[in-house]
Amino acid sequence: MTIVYSYAQYIGGQDRPGRRWTYCLDAGAFLLDPRGTFTRKRRLERAGGEAQEGVTEGIVGRVGLSSSDDVADALLAAHTARAQWSAFDLDTRMELGPRLHAALTARYDELLSILVSEGHPRRLAEWEIAGMLMGSSEETVSFYRSQLEQHFDAPGRTLSLLRKPDGVVCLNPPQNAAASNSFLGTAALGAGNTLVVKAPRTAPLGVAFVYRELVVPILEELGAPPGTVNVVSGATRPMLRQWLASPHVDDIMFFGDSDVGLEFGTECVTHGKKPVLELSGNDTLVVWNDADLDGAVEALLECFYGSGQICMVPKTAVAHPDVAGPLLERLTARCRELRPGLPDAPDVLLSPVLKMDRFHEVLADARQHGGRVLCGGRRVGLSGEPSLTGAFLEPTVVRIDGLRDARRVRAVREETFFPLLAVVVPDEQDGNGELLDEVIAFVNDNEYGLRNSLWSADEKVVDAFVRRVTNAGLLKVNESHIGFVPYLGTHGGTGRTGGVHGELNYPNLRTSHLQGVSVARTGLRRPPD
Repeated sequence: MTIVYSYAQYIGGQDRPGRRWTYCLDAGAFLLDPRGTFTRKRRLERAGGEAQEGVTEGIVGRVGLSSSDDVADALLAAHTARAQWSAFDLDTRMELGPRLHAALTARYDELLSILVSEGHPRRLAEWEIAGMLMGSSEETVSFYRSQLEQHFDAPGRTLSLLRKPDGVVCLNPPQNAAASNSFLGTAALGAGNTLVVKAPRTAPLGVAFVYRELVVPILEELGAPPGTVNVVSGATRPMLRQWLASPHVDDIMFFGDSDVGLEFGTECVTHGKKPVLELSGNDTLVVWNDADLDGAVEALLECFYGSGQICMVPKTAVAHPDVAGPLLERLTARCRELRPGLPDAPDVLLSPVLKMDRFHEVLADARQHGGRVLCGGRRVGLSGEPSLTGAFLEPTVVRIDGLRDARRVRAVREETFFPLLAVVVPDEQDGNGELLDEVIAFVNDNEYGLRNSLWSADEKVVDAFVRRVTNAGLLKVNESHIGFVPYLGTHGGTGRTGGVHGELNYPNLRTSHLQGVSVARTGLRRPPD
């Protein structure tokens, strides 16, 4: 039997066979032959790792599944390693960043191929790796280091502000973007924590590759103790319960739905664990009347990356009434050009949609509230033709007139995890105050808070947004809504996105705590005046 990638569990510095294997389908093969490909997957899993030649067509890898005993051993290994790893000097730990950047660059094509095989359209996969590269760039790692250790001279003493690691961090990445989100755990390692990573059972291969092929070899080069990183895989709920109950766990990084995540965050606190939450997003993109419309349209089209099943793409737009007409005309024309396709096609943005039923419910709700469907709205097959059983949805744009009642519309109020963009156009009823004030209030009124963005050439408008928009962890102006930049974090937000302690997420800061240190010079005895 030939399997391209095969990863056992990794616990305490050793590969360990799992209780059985989960086999990873090639998304393109599955789209072309869903029944046959899935049948081969199930046959392999029932065979317990032994199969005849020829039954691996459409299978790209396998990852070992963990028992509760395996998870317990991983937690103990991380707990045992934490004192030694945290004692490494900061410069050595931070060396992980540039070395990871070099390793990512060297194996870019291989990781890209794995993400595409997991069903990420090529352009989406390229964007995900770009975020990983930015998070390990020289500028960003240098900023991380500056925040972890600061020193000051004072009369008779040296003062320091040090970020000390919390201890054992458990990371539960989402299945829709598991590898790129799991990469945030490397910043927690840089802060001196040890790590237990759960590779999602439904999409484990990218996570296993990142940690086994990139992270672990670098940690070995740096001399990190066994147990600094541990990789397990299995069902989510039982593993989360085990993490909560374990005395060895300090922090849990959880990605997922807001309702589930906020409740889980409360459970973490009840069990004495620090929750680091990355939950749903409902980002707003505002287009002002002097905006570069072509640039704004390009940013709005980012809504349809992965068919909108990415938390940090724009989900709602506010279009100034002076430019709403031409903006929507250009936007809908571009949307009609988007087509489904196999994930390795260079121009494909759309991926199969998981929440078909909810899409039709939300679209019907928008219509009931007077929303106008300007394009899209149909279920389609791989070829783009309407299909009652198709795995895709057309990119859909709905116009909602009026800011005042827009939040009554589910497509505006809730996260839409499918290719639907609600464009809100203010009307005369929104003119009781200055329109700019009304729009800023609308942006801040969002229950979610991941990213917001603005398109405007007016410096006064830009300044007002920068000063007065308090919602979200990141604000982008006149550039890609989803693009990555140096120094600024890639994740994190307020409200239903990050919980009560939500903000721009720097994992090295979120998984550490601040300690002040005062070291008096020899001869200083009395308290200061």
